[in-house]
Amino acid sequence: MSSKRSPGGLLLDKISPPEGLLLLVLAMVIGGATGLAAVFFIRLIALIQDWSYSTIQLTFPRLGMWSYVLVPVAGALLVGPLIAWFAREAKGHGVPEVMQALVLRGGRIRPRVALAKIVASALCIGTGGSAGREGPIVQVGSALGSTMGQILHLSDERIKNLVSCGAAAGIAATFNAPIAGVAFAIEVLMSELQVRMFGNVVISAVSASIVSQIFLGARPAFTVPTYTMQSPVAILFYLLLGLVAALVGIMFIRMLGWFEDRFDDWKFPLALKPAVGALLLGLLGFGYLHLPGIGFTSITQFRLEMPLIENIPHVYGAGFTFIEEALQGRVDFWLLALLVFLKPLATSFTLGSGNSGGVFAPSLFIGAMLGGAMGSLFSTWQPELAGPPGAYALVGMAAVFSASARAPLTAMLIVFEMSNDYSLILPLMITSVMASYLAQHLYADSIYTIKLTRRGIRFAQGRDMDIMQGVMVGEVMNRQPVTISRKKTLAELYQQFQETNFLGFPVLDEAGLLWGIVTLQDMEKTLSQTAINLRGLRVEDVAVTDPVTVYPDEPIWTAIQKMAPRDLARLPVVSRKEKRRLLGLISRSDILRAYDVGIVRKQRGQLLEGSLALRRQEYNGFREFRLRQGQRAVGAVLRDLDLPEPVNVVSVERNGMVLIPRGGTRFEEGDIVTVFGRKEFLRQAEEEFTRSATD
Repeated sequence: MSSKRSPGGLLLDKISPPEGLLLLVLAMVIGGATGLAAVFFIRLIALIQDWSYSTIQLTFPRLGMWSYVLVPVAGALLVGPLIAWFAREAKGHGVPEVMQALVLRGGRIRPRVALAKIVASALCIGTGGSAGREGPIVQVGSALGSTMGQILHLSDERIKNLVSCGAAAGIAATFNAPIAGVAFAIEVLMSELQVRMFGNVVISAVSASIVSQIFLGARPAFTVPTYTMQSPVAILFYLLLGLVAALVGIMFIRMLGWFEDRFDDWKFPLALKPAVGALLLGLLGFGYLHLPGIGFTSITQFRLEMPLIENIPHVYGAGFTFIEEALQGRVDFWLLALLVFLKPLATSFTLGSGNSGGVFAPSLFIGAMLGGAMGSLFSTWQPELAGPPGAYALVGMAAVFSASARAPLTAMLIVFEMSNDYSLILPLMITSVMASYLAQHLYADSIYTIKLTRRGIRFAQGRDMDIMQGVMVGEVMNRQPVTISRKKTLAELYQQFQETNFLGFPVLDEAGLLWGIVTLQDMEKTLSQTAINLRGLRVEDVAVTDPVTVYPDEPIWTAIQKMAPRDLARLPVVSRKEKRRLLGLISRSDILRAYDVGIVRKQRGQLLEGSLALRRQEYNGFREFRLRQGQRAVGAVLRDLDLPEPVNVVSVERNGMVLIPRGGTRFEEGDIVTVFGRKEFLRQAEEEFTRSATD
């Protein structure tokens, strides 16, 4: 692979600007570029929509209401090949792909994704696909940030920061909501707040929002009456709305996930799958318009109700126009209740089949319908206490998105900025948090992480937790920890803290077995109690007995779970057979190192799997067997075994730990040996290991 630097990287090396200034300038550039991309994207959607539902109808008037079926299918037939043959990352709602790039690839996203996502999503939404425009712009902004970081050869950490800047800029520009854009980047992508990172994200979101306002105007996304909470008792109604929103959010997640699984498993050309979903959507929209009081009763009335674009079924597109009607309380209860179920179905047809668009706007739509429906019930039952239905529609938007995305801060801020109404901030806060927590308790995955989970990536705190399952404690623990005897004095303990600069030590008894653990905080707490006579105090007087421990054959994730409840910084590692025999110590720094080890191991495994996929099935294979007493390999060294040339020993599992064998590895009774190589030689290799030592 060439190590030649790009012109951008060479210029950066020559100028050597301060790191903070460089990232600040890049954040502004990314924000401005994402803002321009958002303006282009929004106008492109409007152009395609006008052409699809006005020009085509005027050109082919005989199509009639079947336009609502044929137009989405035509759009999907254009989108499918673009995704299948140009950039598969543009499939679906985009945010999971950004999260995967952050977790596994250091934030690296292919530049072509930005172009493919804009075109594919504009075609999808413009022709009626039930999807939002925020997911595509998040992916476009992230791709811009990633590309800029790669051109300048920045580190993984800085590229990830620029990806987050692009994502925040996307939300800010699309919804004219810079604060919510920052919250989205932190809650959904970054998962942790760092002041340096936070500042760059803010600058990027503000830059994008300014550009967007220049071209699209500064008005809020929705014109909403000023709602207030009629009575403190009404908070109970909002709490009930939060509970139901959690269930609806889970329904949306599972419905979309179910359709994605079905289409992914279907042996059908990828380029044509979106057209099948669009056909289902078209039939749903066609049937929806035939419902009493919703659509047209005759072809004559259909033609009189032109332009066609104003009569698009409510389940098509992002649905912002109809959301505003619900927020103003002008929609019938039964229609609101029906759309709570039809909109998730329409979105699942669209995105589950592989079409391109976002889930943010559909979540807001579903929430507005749910809130409006429940608000109508509350207002009918207790009109003086409940208040108008439109207020519940506004809060419902935040609640369902919060339940779907597990991002309550983003939910309450996006609704506040889109409506420019602060009066309902208390119901917004309590309902969003209630919906998010209950949904998390009932269903672990969010609408963004469920796709990653199916790929074997468990995203938490910005990291892939499955990686932590593949690295054992014994692989990264400190095998020679500094310890202290329980009989040592406090003066000796203090001296050891000073000499080592460590913050804690395992405490051993007279027999050298684990007795407890002592930290600098324990000693300082004792020293602060002036009423205690410090003279004569020993380590055993300040140490914590019966400490939380971990075994060497447990995965790192287990250690993290044991540390979390009490925010422990280190854990003694003990033997399973002798619970007090100290084998080592694992600390937070060891866990960070374990994550790096896991990433390298996972990437190496994926590379090996990809490169050998075809050859393995046809020519090569694996064989696994356990060594028993009396067999030749027990006690022997690997280099001394006479193995066939086309066979390699790839792993040895011993006492729950997986070892990578070397030439000097000595085999023991009970080892599980895995060999890989040409199928016709595998049996011969196994016989070399397992034949009797006396042969």
